[in-house]
Amino acid sequence: MRRSGAGPLWGAGALAVLACSMVAGLLGGAADISPWQVVLQVVDWLPLVHADSGLAPVEQGLLYEIRLPRVLVAAVVGGLLALAGAGYQGVFRNPLADPYLLGAAAGAGLAATVTIVLLPAPAATIPVAAFAGAVGGVLLAYTLGNTAGRTGGTAGGTATLVLAGVAVTSFLTAIQTFVQQFKVEELQRIYAWILGDVGGGWAQFWLVLPYAAVSSVLLLLHGRMLDVLSVGDEEATSLGVRAGRVRFVVLLAASLATAAAVAVSGLIGFVGIVVPHVVRRLAGGSYRRVLPLSLVGGAAFLVVADLIARTVIAPAELPIGVVTMFVGAPFFVAVLRMTRQAAT
Repeated sequence: MRRSGAGPLWGAGALAVLACSMVAGLLGGAADISPWQVVLQVVDWLPLVHADSGLAPVEQGLLYEIRLPRVLVAAVVGGLLALAGAGYQGVFRNPLADPYLLGAAAGAGLAATVTIVLLPAPAATIPVAAFAGAVGGVLLAYTLGNTAGRTGGTAGGTATLVLAGVAVTSFLTAIQTFVQQFKVEELQRIYAWILGDVGGGWAQFWLVLPYAAVSSVLLLLHGRMLDVLSVGDEEATSLGVRAGRVRFVVLLAASLATAAAVAVSGLIGFVGIVVPHVVRRLAGGSYRRVLPLSLVGGAAFLVVADLIARTVIAPAELPIGVVTMFVGAPFFVAVLRMTRQAAT
């Protein structure tokens, strides 16, 4: 049994890892800047603090206009995807629920693509369209999984829900590919977006920030209720928790988080499976701990993934979604094996 005092220690450790990953993200790039100068420059950006980093104006501009917003966007997107994955897993009581596998990312991607390609809509409306697509994708996968489960004599088990999510994701991705053909000249940009991109600068960061704040607060406030739901709906009702309402709010908040992430960065897979599972292994299964640690851990994970994407084949750049797939695909197989063994 874990000591209650371990919670703050895990939180402090996660924040320290995130801080180190963000400093490393600021260091990564073609320009060679010393770590100490980067740290001093970051301190100088703090309000009411002055520190002389010794950097030339060009180097300061490089850090502030290119590397800093990229690191911040990667942190926000990674945190949102991991937090959404943990929320979906709590709602469906399914360790394999994930924005990428459950149809949420594909639905958000389809809606965002339709908005970009077919509608002359401003960038600020893309997350709204992506939110509707994310909710639609999750509901379609969940309905299909429940229907198939009842037909097969089981009530929507882990494998059934995952297979339904894969089917919905494939179908929505096919529609998305069809829509892309309406603007063939934009295919390179669209495919770069699909494989993940967090290099859109400050505009990308300010676009995602309000949606990230709302969805994160909603999910973090429901950690205790997800713990209650994990023991069963009847027990939750006896404790005064309205299971249906909790699921509805968490589902919407997780879909909003997914939609915001997809709208600004494209389809980045497996973050919502890798990070929450690592958190559970290290810090226990309580959602009051899993949700905030997934938020911080997801941020650190994607910052490191982006750093690898920028440096592994430098001066060229690897799409960040490719890096997360390299990590996430074998991890997903391992989790699937553990889930099947636990079921038997």
